[in-house]
This record gives sequence, C-alpha cells and structure tokens, in this order.
Amino acid sequence: MLIKTTYQPAKDLEIKDGVFKTKINGLYYLAFNYFPDNRGFFSEVGYTYKIETIIGTPFKIAQLNHSRSLDNVVRGLHAEGWNKLTTVTNGTAFSALADVRPDSTTFAKVETFLFGEEGLKGSLFIAQGIANSVCVIKGPVDYLYCVDKLYQDRDPADDQAISLFDPDLNINWPIPKDQMIISDRDKQAVTLRQKFPEKFS
Repeated sequence: MLIKTTYQPAKDLEIKDGVFKTKINGLYYLAFNYFPDNRGFFSEVGYTYKIETIIGTPFKIAQLNHSRSLDNVVRGLHAEGWNKLTTVTNGTAFSALADVRPDSTTFAKVETFLFGEEGLKGSLFIAQGIANSVCVIKGPVDYLYCVDKLYQDRDPADDQAISLFDPDLNINWPIPKDQMIISDRDKQAVTLRQKFPEKFS
C-alpha cells in the first residue's frame, strides 16, 4: 500500500515546546511525551494550556468521544461547529484535513498525516471549520476526540461534509475507491466548488 509523503514535524515548524504549525491556519500537531517500557507505555497526549496560549482563547473540553473503525473504513471529510483535539490510540490511520472555511487565507489547503502504530505518535488540534477524516490502514483504529461543545449545544448549521474525492483537494487516498467502506452521507457529499462556487470564479 503506497502512501505518499505525509506531514512530519520539524524544528522550524515548532511554535511552542512540542507544538507544531501546519500549512493550514488553526491546525496544529502536538507531539506525545511517550514513555515505553517492558510493561507497555505511558503517554501524555495533549495539553490544553499550550493550545490556549497559541489560539488566544480558552479551550475547555465539554465532551470526549471515541469511535472505532475497521479495515478500509473511511470517515470524512467532516467539519463541525466546535474545536477539537484528536488522537489515534490503536491501529494505523491516514488522515487528510482540508480548510473548508471560505474566509480563511488557507482555504482549500490540505495536510495529510499517518498516525498510530506505523505513524506519528501525536495529537491534532483542529479549529472549528477545518474538515478532517480517518482512513483505516491497519484496524481496528480507535480514535478519541475532545470537543469544546456538547453535541446537543453545537449549531447543526456548522456541520459540513465535503467529498472525499473533491478534484480541487486532490487527496491521494491510500485505499482504492472501490475498496473503501463509506457512509451514505459521505458518498453524497458535495465538493468545495459546488458549495462555494464564488471561490472558484
């Protein structure tokens, strides 16, 4: 299975100890403090105070969610009306994120990551309006995400699903389309050009 180059944290991208910027405004990679030994491991997966320092506003976790995905499952591209901190705790996942905020200076930019047993050991802080995805390379993949609003308190108008196969995003998925297990919602998702035609005129 061929996976082209994905994000790698580098010293020139580090903006705070263990926190790295990406090509998308509001998307940050947080490296784990990871301590393996003969019993297993212990890891610190994120610090809200570091996030708050960078974004300049409080990040108070209101809800913690856990999803499990099996081999060849792909979820995304989804954006919601909350900020979130995400991490993969089991398996290996490819993750593509796209800026779908029409007023953003990084609109339509894409960043890709490989997380888990065969990838990076870290978390992502994803600002509201950035669409993310999980593509299972080696399952099951357990995916935890902490959000700063309760599900029932979010504005459903902020929920967006953008096509995994948007030609303008041109994401190189590591699984052939005909082998992907995708929800009906994601199969029917629109492209950025359909949703924001004025951005492409």
